[in-house]
Amino acid sequence: MQKFKEIFEAYGGDYQETMGRFLGNEKMYLKFLKMLFADENLAKMGEAIESGDMTKAFEAGHTIKGVSGNLGLKPLYDAVCDIVEPLRNKQEADYAGLYQKIREEYRRAADLRDALTELS
Repeated sequence: MQKFKEIFEAYGGDYQETMGRFLGNEKMYLKFLKMLFADENLAKMGEAIESGDMTKAFEAGHTIKGVSGNLGLKPLYDAVCDIVEPLRNKQEADYAGLYQKIREEYRRAADLRDALTELS
C-alpha cells in the first residue's frame, strides 16, 4: 500500500516543502485540499473567459494560483501560471485552451485527493 508521501510525490508535489507549511500534519493538509473543490473560482474563471471579462478571469485565476501553490499542487499551479501571466499583462492567448488544461489538472488534483482520502 502506498503512503501519503509516495502518492503526493507521484502526483508531482514536493512533500517536504508542502508538509512544512502544514506542520507535517497530513490530516490537516487533506482537510485543506478538500476545500479546494468547494471553491468556486474555477467556475468563475471559465464564465469570465467565456464572457470576455479578463479582469474577473485574472482575479479567479490569481486566487487559484495562490491556493494551489500553498497546497503544493505543482502541476495545477503551473497550469494556472500559464494563464494568469497573459491575463495580468492583457496579452493575446488561447484562453479557452489554457482553461481546459487547468480543468484537466483539477481532475488530477481530485484524483490525488481521492487517493489520499483512501488512506484515512
